[in-house]
Amino acid sequence: MEKKYSVAIYPSQDVIDAVKTMKDYLKSKIEWYNSCNSVAHITICEFTIDDSQIDKYKQKLFKICDTFIPFQVSLDHFGSYVNGAFFIAPNEDSGNRLKSIMKKTQETLKPLKLKKSDDPHMSIGRKLIPENLKIASQLFTTIEIDFSCCEIVLRELDPVKKQFFVIDTFSFGSNPQPELIQGSLF
Repeated sequence: MEKKYSVAIYPSQDVIDAVKTMKDYLKSKIEWYNSCNSVAHITICEFTIDDSQIDKYKQKLFKICDTFIPFQVSLDHFGSYVNGAFFIAPNEDSGNRLKSIMKKTQETLKPLKLKKSDDPHMSIGRKLIPENLKIASQLFTTIEIDFSCCEIVLRELDPVKKQFFVIDTFSFGSNPQPELIQGSLF
């Protein structure tokens, strides 16, 4: 049976709790909105495949995560997209490190038709109308949160609740593989 999956980075529980508080506060001002109930995360990609194939991709995720080294992520400002997304964004250094993890993970899953994220961010709200986007940007002006990025999660979509839930976690193994360098024989 075909199922929808998501690969993401989850922050620490205290960051998840802080973002939930922010989402609840925004919800108290504008009522229900897209992603108001989703757990704080940074999306790497989403895909749909037959669930009989998922173990093969779990192995690939395990292998690539074994090469990643944990690092601190600093989220230090808010941003928005024209599609109505309001989010927390990383500083430049954290953003570059997250992009590297995202790109390598996406390359590992290459045979799949991926809906990729290229810009690391943690959504507060999605598909907000301009008026609600303005309210969000007035409610939240400064932020400074950090967490250790030391794993990625594989999530499956619950078609009834319309929410993803974690089905597996892949810890970073700190075993970087030497990059293959094309040499010359002469």
